[in-house]
Amino acid sequence: MSSWTRWDFLQPLSLNCTDCHTEESAGSWARFADDTQLKITTRKMLLMVNAINANNFGGAKFVTCWTCHRGGHQPPNVPSLTEQYSAPPPDDPNEFTIRANAADEPTPDQVFAKYFAAAGGAQKLAAVKSFVGKGTYEGYDTEHEAVPFDVFAKAPNLRTTIAHFRVGEGVRVTDGHNAWIASSDRVQLLMTLTGGELDGAKIDAASMFPMQLKGTYPNWKVGETAIEDKPVYIVQGTAPGRPSLKLFFDKQSGLLVRLVRYQVTVVGTNPIQVDYTDYRDVNGVKMPFGWTTSWTDGQDIIKLTSIQQNAAIDAAQFNKPAPAKNGAEAGPSEGGGQ
Repeated sequence: MSSWTRWDFLQPLSLNCTDCHTEESAGSWARFADDTQLKITTRKMLLMVNAINANNFGGAKFVTCWTCHRGGHQPPNVPSLTEQYSAPPPDDPNEFTIRANAADEPTPDQVFAKYFAAAGGAQKLAAVKSFVGKGTYEGYDTEHEAVPFDVFAKAPNLRTTIAHFRVGEGVRVTDGHNAWIASSDRVQLLMTLTGGELDGAKIDAASMFPMQLKGTYPNWKVGETAIEDKPVYIVQGTAPGRPSLKLFFDKQSGLLVRLVRYQVTVVGTNPIQVDYTDYRDVNGVKMPFGWTTSWTDGQDIIKLTSIQQNAAIDAAQFNKPAPAKNGAEAGPSEGGGQ
């Protein structure tokens, strides 16, 4: 069971789960299967979108729900004079695409080298083999309540996170080859990630150790843009048959401030953005204590209060988790941990 259906339909139309399902479904998984007029319309629209792409773009997903709706329930069909004569919105740095390295820009190796130096230096970074972090987690699945949170990470690419809900837990595990979600707020209490979701989980795990990020893609290009008026270098990773990865480094500090990866779904491509804040010195290594993950179905905010480097972590911590408990009693939430 993938989460692509929620991702592709909620944000382009500014809806939430209960808009397409029923109000009763918010507290009952059984009612989630009830048919509604919006579901029926959505199926018709999918056939239309697929036909447009098949007949005009060789089946490539050039046209999606977002193409026409742009956050509105009804696609506008009359030009807006307000939009035409108002100041244009600021450019979205995530949409910046690098065609080729500019002659006056640093090379990807130089940007990565500055990042490693800013974070503490290659020697100190390589000495961090694992860490355990504690803090709080909040998102749609907690109704924006901050709940206890734990993260266990081991180099090069193992990670387990646990959000302690009021009822049950939300567990995400990546063992370097496979990844799973066991969460009490989902109808499927243990989900094995595949395809783009698995690739994304592996990138998230590698990002825990700065020197691992460079190896996630074979080809890198550099450009320059800004996030909230702060200049950043954007380093874009590419590989045949994979969506790109974009890393944003503060030009002044050299630290990683944003990661954007993409997931290709049946009806389009969706971005997943991780913003890193509150860098603190931990034994000579700068580590972000704030992580905000945003995607089209929700946003998670993690605020760590402590990080213990090179902590002993039981290997079983990265095993396939057991199915979550209390899922039936908890019922669905409006969003869900990405």
